[in-house]
Parts: sequence; structure tokens; C-alpha cells
Amino acid sequence: MKRLFRFRYPKIAILIAFMAIAYILFSDSNVSSFVNNIGTYYEYIGYFFAGLLFSFGFTTPFSVGYLIVSKPDNIFLASIMGGVGALISDIVIFKIIKFSFIDEFQRLKRTERIRELRDLIEYEFGHKIKNYLLYIFAGIVIASPLPDELGVIMLAGLTKIRIRSFMVISFLFNTIGIFIILLI
Repeated sequence: MKRLFRFRYPKIAILIAFMAIAYILFSDSNVSSFVNNIGTYYEYIGYFFAGLLFSFGFTTPFSVGYLIVSKPDNIFLASIMGGVGALISDIVIFKIIKFSFIDEFQRLKRTERIRELRDLIEYEFGHKIKNYLLYIFAGIVIASPLPDELGVIMLAGLTKIRIRSFMVISFLFNTIGIFIILLI
């Protein structure tokens, strides 16, 4: 039992296991036919729940699996429903990070390496461009199947972004990411 807990990368191993389980699950023709026969009204509720799962690192493989095997009648509406679900999850993550981790972010900002990195980026790009680059990079992370927690941490902890601006960024990038996956 002690050997199990001494494993160096248990979270990565769990994530890989979830990816394998999602792949096996959605490779089954019975599961994909079930997903495709859900029905028109329930179909979009499924995209909403897939969006909810899209934002959390360990549930993303199941969301992506669902999105890949489904064949929506209206890809734009399906993307929007998924984007709304992902937005709700991202708001929860944002609120938790913004209020629970704020003291650690303040301490992290005062470390010498972070100050040097921030000064270098501001010197090379300027303050406004630095923020835009951070927003774009965080948006790409949010749009991708990578855990949204990374992008949300960048926005909630490293910027002074307002919740409304965050909601726009989250919705747009999640909707675009889900749309791209649905095109596959």
C-alpha cells in the first residue's frame, strides 16, 4: 500500500487512465449509437453537460469523447450550448481561485523570479501588449482540451480582470474549442 502512495506522478497517471477509459468507452459502437439516438431536444442538453465537463481536467476526456462521437443537427447551437456549460464551470473555477488563492498569488508576484519575468516581458512588449498576450494565451488554453484551470488561473491570479470580461473570454474561447471538436 505504501508503494502506491509513493508513486511520483499520481495525478498524471489518473488523467491518462481517464483518457484511456474515455477512449474505450466512446470507441464502443453501442455508446456512439446511444449518443446519436438521444433525440433532438435532449441532444442539446447533452452538449450543455459536455460543456460542463469540458472545463475540468479529469472530465475533459469524457466531454471530448462525447463531442467527437455525436453528430449534432445544428453544430452552431450545439457549440453554444456546450460553451454555456463550460462558462458555468469556468465561473465556479474563477470564483474559487480568485478568493481562495489570492494570498498565494500575491506572494508569488513578489518573488524575485516572477518580478524579473514580468519586468522582462513589460520591457520587451509593454504593459498593454503583455496583458493582451496573457489573455490570448489563456484563451487558447481555455479553448483547448487542456484543463481550463490553467487558463483561469492565469486570468484570475495574474490579471485584474473583471468577472464580466472573464465571462466573455471564457464563453467565446470554449465555444470555439467545442465547435472545432464537433467539426472533427
